[in-house]
Amino acid sequence: MSRTGAPPQGCIFCEAPATDDPASLVVFDGVTGFVILNLFPYNSGHLMVVPKRHVGALADLSAPELTELMRLTRRAEMALTEAYRPQGLNVGINLGRPAGAGVLDHVHVHIVPRWTGDTNFMSVVGDVRVLPEELGDTARRLRPIFARLEADDGLAAG
Repeated sequence: MSRTGAPPQGCIFCEAPATDDPASLVVFDGVTGFVILNLFPYNSGHLMVVPKRHVGALADLSAPELTELMRLTRRAEMALTEAYRPQGLNVGINLGRPAGAGVLDHVHVHIVPRWTGDTNFMSVVGDVRVLPEELGDTARRLRPIFARLEADDGLAAG
């Protein structure tokens, strides 16, 4: 099922299934964007915030898309802090292959929980990932937190 009207062939974000699909890695579905688990995470809880529209640069996002991208990034920080109690977080955007983008032409924000002494270096020197939690477990852990944070935001905005 496509997230946009006519996604480019093979864009993992445009083709990401909705949260009601049991195999979905999407943990929250917003109006113009969504939050999804990274299929190849650096650490448990590695999230990405993605606009629904296939856009390759921040400069090409509309004001509502850019606003929701940052609101969802903030919410991801809050959810990860509650669920995992990390000692720090990496928040980053890689635009273009030379900058480290694994998915070209669909901008997204990475939010990675970090702890002193975590195994992040393993993916660089060992070409392996060390993941103590299954992705399905991570999704089940984060979805209710995102739902509650959405409800709280709705109450605060009204």
